[in-house]
Amino acid sequence: MTTIAFTGGGTGGHIYPGLALTSYLKQQFPSRIGRIFWIGSSTGMDRAVIEAAGLEFYGVPTGKLRRYFSFKNFLDLFKIAAGFFAARSILKREKPALLFSKGGFVSVPPCAAAASLGIPVFTHESDYSPGLATRINARFAEKIFVPYRETAAFFKKNLRNKIIVAGNPIRPEFQNADPAKGRAFLGVGEERLLLVLGGSLGAREVNELIRETLPELTKIYTVVHQTGAGQDGSYRSGERYRVFPYIKEELPHIIAAAEVVICRCGANTLWECASLGRPLALIPLRGAGTRGDQVENARIFEEAGCAVNLVGSGISGGISAECLVKAVYALAGDDAKRAAMSAAAAGIVSVGGTARIAEEIVRSAYESR
Repeated sequence: MTTIAFTGGGTGGHIYPGLALTSYLKQQFPSRIGRIFWIGSSTGMDRAVIEAAGLEFYGVPTGKLRRYFSFKNFLDLFKIAAGFFAARSILKREKPALLFSKGGFVSVPPCAAAASLGIPVFTHESDYSPGLATRINARFAEKIFVPYRETAAFFKKNLRNKIIVAGNPIRPEFQNADPAKGRAFLGVGEERLLLVLGGSLGAREVNELIRETLPELTKIYTVVHQTGAGQDGSYRSGERYRVFPYIKEELPHIIAAAEVVICRCGANTLWECASLGRPLALIPLRGAGTRGDQVENARIFEEAGCAVNLVGSGISGGISAECLVKAVYALAGDDAKRAAMSAAAAGIVSVGGTARIAEEIVRSAYESR
């Protein structure tokens, strides 16, 4: 049996897909994978999430990778250097067969450290275009996993022979999602459900749109609304409205029960909803404070035929309540369109995702022994 190291963090988007892989590896290859540990940030959410999943966790100092000028960039160089040496010490002592990176700024020092020790590095990008951490880690990587064929064009030509189109890892609980369990949790019967996902911390734009359009939406649907834990608490459940700050274990079952899902466009959310064949109405995060990854994700899902992008071509502008209601009513009234969107969603996730990546990890881990 062999040891595998994982790295990544800073946000759930750089942790949960990695945990999906670790779970799959332990379940499907128990005679080959003896131990998995994780290198993440010594501060922030990483330790609590990783250890709750039952994995060994090693924290290292980390700096933030910024695309803009800031004096903090200079200070963080020292943290990044400290993270490199701390990660190198861990990897040298624990001797993993390979290091798998799920991205985020914390992953760069461990990837560089692994390369310096001759430990194979794999890196995975969830979004349509690679983030800065993935671009850096790709220099050290033996294999680069990407979700879409088109993503390869964002990498330098000398790296493209390392690229494997593998989709995105999906948490195993989504494979066993049961609509009946979702309805039982919500306390509803067979009425039509519209699910709104504002993210774990909430999305003000999404939440305010739902507040404004709720009287119209509830004429057709019982609306299930995840507002995010950071909201003001003014949302209250009603007869055809179920509101939650955050939905955890029950989320796969509720998604499976929903007729339509309104959500942001983080890669994990999109792929998890697509794995359950849910038609999507998308409100991507956009503007000067982002690198545009959600806008790109929304576009590729819309072009694939499994989503309606409510922003359209005017990516910086707002979405009117009228636009949202019109889009939802159009989906609600067209059974054939929803069925076609479900079929298209199945096509998106057909590239393999969790299983495809895990098989490469196991094969390469044993080849490197």
